[in-house]
Amino acid sequence: MRAWIWAGVVTMAVAMGVQAAPPTTAGTTAQNSRAARPAAPAPRATPPAAAATPVTEVAPAPEPEPAIRGYAVPIGGALKADNDEVWQRIVQLAGGKGARFVVFGTASEDPEASAKQVVDLLQRRGAVAEALPVAPKFLWVDLNKVVRDRALIAKVKAARGIFFTGGTQERIVDVLQPDGQSTPMLEAIWEVYRKGGVVAGTSAGAAIMSTIMFRDAPSVMNILKGRFADGKQVDRGLGFVGPHLFVDQHFLKRGRFGRMIPVMMAKGYKLGLGVDENTAAIIRGEEIEVIGDRGAMVVDLTEATSDTTLGAFNVQGARLSYLEHGDRYHMRARSTTPSAPKLRGETHDPESPNFKPYYTEDVFHLDMLGDSTISSAMGRLIDSVRKEVKGLAFDVLPRANDPLAELGFLFRLYKGSDSLGWSTEEFGGEQFTVTNLYLDITPVRLPMPLYGGWAGPAKISPPVVPATTAPPAQAPSGQ
Repeated sequence: MRAWIWAGVVTMAVAMGVQAAPPTTAGTTAQNSRAARPAAPAPRATPPAAAATPVTEVAPAPEPEPAIRGYAVPIGGALKADNDEVWQRIVQLAGGKGARFVVFGTASEDPEASAKQVVDLLQRRGAVAEALPVAPKFLWVDLNKVVRDRALIAKVKAARGIFFTGGTQERIVDVLQPDGQSTPMLEAIWEVYRKGGVVAGTSAGAAIMSTIMFRDAPSVMNILKGRFADGKQVDRGLGFVGPHLFVDQHFLKRGRFGRMIPVMMAKGYKLGLGVDENTAAIIRGEEIEVIGDRGAMVVDLTEATSDTTLGAFNVQGARLSYLEHGDRYHMRARSTTPSAPKLRGETHDPESPNFKPYYTEDVFHLDMLGDSTISSAMGRLIDSVRKEVKGLAFDVLPRANDPLAELGFLFRLYKGSDSLGWSTEEFGGEQFTVTNLYLDITPVRLPMPLYGGWAGPAKISPPVVPATTAPPAQAPSGQ
């Protein structure tokens, strides 16, 4: 890890009255070749002066045992039945074969079918699982009584794993924490978690993991335009990952980094985790491990700034890291440890004299919020001669009389001096891990309608050729 990053971590630790944990080995080794971090590309803010504090002020100490011994496992949705890695790992974390699980279909439109499917998939991997009848869609169930039912609460306390299915996340929160008040059933879930159990959830079950969650916000553009309010688009979550990490799901598939960053800034979050579909993040203490089919993104706003004079959402210097299967991220140190296949593969260090990037052409994305556009752009940029890539996001079909119809956003993704990547082709096709790329989002005007009918090429009169004087007639040659 570069000296300025580690020094900044130490300074933060001194201010918090705790000792900073040492950076992960792989992250340190990959970055020690650069002794100091020069200024990143403009207009990114300069690191604070406190970052120059000598590293020797506080000696690194072993990471303490987390106060909560359990594992939070947000899954980004669309978890496939044949994703053995994720299903088996959840069971293994809960104790392996014979581990007891309770399944909540609370969020689902069909809670019985959803919970039964999860029960079957867990039992295929050796768990002993049971669905609990705790869902608003069970019209014959008195929810006020069921969350206080001693027999059901006893089943929760006897479990080593809790699983929340997908659906509508506010149902989970409204049932287990009505009006912000914890119920006996939620306290039982927390007891399992604190003692070392697993709390896992897919889609809606992942959204509830942070203290603040998206309640109902399908339009990323509306969030970028500032159209969100507490209790409607945004609400309280159950907070299993603690107060300092914001979690979102279906993240890369639906371009949801565009909604995460505005809400993180509005609510004071510095660190966000977006988990993509068919992918899980295993969170315990300060460490995040990514497993599954796709990837996850870490959004770090520690040094991000905003210009309030622009009159619309904007951010400069948001730091993005993209992690895939087997990668780990240490939240306190803000460091990444790539998986073993990535470390055996190719390192992409734009600051190295040996850097030989593959891509040379410039790229502009017309829909930066498209399916996996941001992660693809990150992988391509870290292996490119280019310093940045840009793209747009806007409403192609805005509402009638929308006063913000012409408000769009320009995204500038760019390298800093600490940007680094790794790639491997061991699994067929190139896979990337990318750390410390930076993102600026700026409001722009896009006149509407964006396009119109083609009138055809303009008719151009042919050029006028000036007349020339005819040559004089010649006398006929001799007979």
